[in-house]
Amino acid sequence: MAIIIKPFKGVRPPKQYVKDVASRPYDVLNSEEARKEAQGNEKSLYRIIKPEIDFPVGKDEHDEDVYVKAAENFQLFQDKGWLVQDDKEMYYVYAQTMNGKTQYGLVVGAYVEDYMSGKIKKHELTRRDKEEDRMKHVRVNDANIEPVFFAYHYNQEIDAIVARIIKQKAEYDFVSVDGVGHHFWLISDDADIRRITEVFGAFPAMYIADGHHRSAAAALVGAEKAKNNPNHKGDEEYNYFMAVCFPDNQLTIIDYNRVVTDLNGLTPDEFLKKLEKNFIVEPTGSEIQRPKNLHNFSLYLDGRSFSLTAKPGTYNDNDPIGVLDVTISSNLILDEILGIKDLRSDKRIDFVGGIRGLGELKKRVDSGEMAVALALYPVSMKQLMDIADTGNIMPPKTTWFEPKLRSGLVIHKLS
Repeated sequence: MAIIIKPFKGVRPPKQYVKDVASRPYDVLNSEEARKEAQGNEKSLYRIIKPEIDFPVGKDEHDEDVYVKAAENFQLFQDKGWLVQDDKEMYYVYAQTMNGKTQYGLVVGAYVEDYMSGKIKKHELTRRDKEEDRMKHVRVNDANIEPVFFAYHYNQEIDAIVARIIKQKAEYDFVSVDGVGHHFWLISDDADIRRITEVFGAFPAMYIADGHHRSAAAALVGAEKAKNNPNHKGDEEYNYFMAVCFPDNQLTIIDYNRVVTDLNGLTPDEFLKKLEKNFIVEPTGSEIQRPKNLHNFSLYLDGRSFSLTAKPGTYNDNDPIGVLDVTISSNLILDEILGIKDLRSDKRIDFVGGIRGLGELKKRVDSGEMAVALALYPVSMKQLMDIADTGNIMPPKTTWFEPKLRSGLVIHKLS
């Protein structure tokens, strides 16, 4: 019941190109934003992960020729020497610095079978259409172009190895346009590689923090390749996919907040009155406040801010899902009062990552675009792991991780 990982021969940019190549992940920006960021930069990874930018504006990113273009550009980057494969199988350390805090991850080949059997644990449902899109991308490139983001229970020995490696000179060290520092080291020593593999081999599980669709797509393509290979042995490169694994004690989940277009036919005061059934409602002035602790929410509407504290008995602290503030707010506010039943499909609700700040919530209500904003206290890593361990699934839009992994520092080929 152990986790299997392996080192791999990364495909990555020579030092002088890394800043040009590296990009944000494919799913945090739209085609137009990618087009703008890649303007005048032929080496941008967006030409592989969002290749619709090489077509006229308005091109559907799911057209067959867009996927083909991704593979052509991946080949072109290698032909031009903007991406070069390492000679030796290695692990890598990828660290990120944001707001003065650095988190250190190990880049590894994660085992497809561990995902299939549930040793790599998920906490979110995936959508088939999004999986299919990424599967096509993995198939056509025969590579995991972008990593997935895993967490594991902190381990002292891994920390010690990483602490030793980062005393060496970094292979890459740069700050991206958003002010996040990116640092990257190679782990090429055979004894270190062997020991990391052994220590991970004693872990009962790893956890997907971010990138459920990419994980599903990478694993499904690996399984598909195994099935279609009459000479499949089990040690082929396609049995693994690229993940950056961080110890849980270094990760921060930030809040993921809600805005709703209307009050379901109620006046602001009628809405506040209805809230009093399940919450202690206290006015907090005209500026939206940060929720103080679990089961405390901040509400903003009509130029006024309120603190809502869920009354005892309205939640179940012994239930890994019932304890979540997203569950409380979904059931007692969004569903019961505002009539929003399905967070995935209802067009009346939108979600705002905490990275944008509480000011963004106020702005969207004050502009008249939204009627009400609800700020939530962030989920903890322990809650996330408890949910994954009990085989439960979090409600949609529960966790927001920051900083996001930069794509293009290293790529994993499947053959």
